[in-house]
Amino acid sequence: MQTFQQDCIELAWRKFNRGEVSRRTLLAGLAALGAAPMLGGEAQAQAARNLVMVNWGGIANDGFGRFYGEPFAAANPGWRVVQDSTGPSAGRIRSMVESGRVTWDLCDSSATSATLLGGLNLLNRIDYNVVDRNNVIGPTFALDHGAAPYSFSNVLVYDSTKFPNGGPTSWADFWDLRRFPGTRLLRRDAAGALDAAQMALGKDPANLYPLDIRACIAKVREIRRNCVFWTSGSESEQFIRTGEAVMGQIWHTRAKVLEQESNGRFKHIWNQGILQPGIFVSPRGNPGGEMVQRLMASMLSNPEQQVELLKFLGNGATNPRASALVPEEFKRFNPTDPANARVQVAQNGTWWGGVYAQANADYIDMVTG
Repeated sequence: MQTFQQDCIELAWRKFNRGEVSRRTLLAGLAALGAAPMLGGEAQAQAARNLVMVNWGGIANDGFGRFYGEPFAAANPGWRVVQDSTGPSAGRIRSMVESGRVTWDLCDSSATSATLLGGLNLLNRIDYNVVDRNNVIGPTFALDHGAAPYSFSNVLVYDSTKFPNGGPTSWADFWDLRRFPGTRLLRRDAAGALDAAQMALGKDPANLYPLDIRACIAKVREIRRNCVFWTSGSESEQFIRTGEAVMGQIWHTRAKVLEQESNGRFKHIWNQGILQPGIFVSPRGNPGGEMVQRLMASMLSNPEQQVELLKFLGNGATNPRASALVPEEFKRFNPTDPANARVQVAQNGTWWGGVYAQANADYIDMVTG
C-alpha cells in the first residue's frame, strides 16, 4: 500500500520529467519531503554527530543538505542531517527499538503510528519546551509522540461532465447512487473511507469521533458493488481520468493535478475533506539523543520552507504564519488555508491509533469479500 509521502515523491519526479520544474526546484522539493541520500564514508565516520532522518523515497539527491541540513547546521555547529530512504514502517521502528539497535533519529510516519508506537513506549515524547506548540495550527498537529511539518487531505473529486446539473457537495451525495449515478472510488484502507462513511450516516462532522466502525463498514458495503478501490496515488488518478469512476475520495495533491490538467473538468471540494497531519516521530534510544528535538523544532518553525513545499507539490503548511505567505494562486489548493480548513474535519489520529489494526482488517475483509 503506497503512502502519501511516497506518492508525493512520485509526483515530484513526474513534474521534473515533463520539464515543468527545474532540477534545482526538484531538489528543493524533494528535500522538503525528506527524500535525500545517505552520505558516504565521511558522514559515516562522523556518525556520532549525524541526525538520521528516515523517509519513504529511495531517491538520491543533494538537495536536502541545502534545504534543511545547512540551515540546521548553521544554527547547530558540528551537526548535520543525513537521509535513509528505506521506509520507516511501524513494524521496522518497533523491531529496531526492541532489539536495542536504533540507528534512526526522526521518521516520517503518521498520527496512527505515533499513537500506537508511543503507547508501547517505543518513541520519544516530543519535548514541548524545545518544540513550540504555537508553530502548528492545531492540536492534531502536535501529539505526545510526534509533530507535523506538513499536512494533506482526503477530498471528494468528481467528473463535472457527468453531472451537468451540479456535482456532489458532501459524502451523503457520494453515497446517493440515484441522484449521482456511477462508479465510486475509495482507498483500500479504512482510515479515510470510514470517516467519510460516518459523515454520510449523518453524524455531525464537528463531533465525528469516535466512529461507529460496524455501522461505517456496513455503509461502505451498501455501495461495494459500485466501487473500485485504489492502493496508490497514480492509480487513484487513473481511475478518474479513464472514467472507471465518476467520483472518488483521493489525496488532495492528486485532485490538484486532475483539476489543472483537465482544465477544470475534474473538480474537487474541500467541504468534509479529511485533514491529516504529516507526523514525524523519533524512536526511543535514537543515536542523536535530545538533538532530534531541535531538528523537529526547526522543521516546524520555518513557514517560508513550508510554503515552498506547498507551491511545489501542494502539501499543506502547518505553521500558522505560513498562510499569509501563500501566493493567491496557490491558496485554493492549500488544505490548511483558513477558508479550506474550516470546512474540513481534522482526523483524530489518536483515536485511530487505538482501533486501526482491527478496523482495517474488517474493512479489507468487506472490500475483498
